[in-house]
Amino acid sequence: MSRVERIRAALEAALQPQVLEVADDSHKHAGHEGARDGRGHFSVRIVSAAFAGKAPLARHRAVYAALGTMMQTDIHALAIEARTPEEAA
Repeated sequence: MSRVERIRAALEAALQPQVLEVADDSHKHAGHEGARDGRGHFSVRIVSAAFAGKAPLARHRAVYAALGTMMQTDIHALAIEARTPEEAA
């Protein structure tokens, strides 16, 4: 299973998103610190009712929590766009 697939599976299990886009942006950061140790750069666009009533920082923390140890072993940088279904409409 690729890293993108593992990120997708973890976020789907934890946050039941209506929309989930995961992109591997590692190629844009060749030679960067995170690329040297094998971890990657990713971006996530996620729309989930689980974000209702939560501030942006709490939404990001929920994404980080869902990814667990992948944040230390596989992911160097993660750009997150986290919205509720109402905000995404």
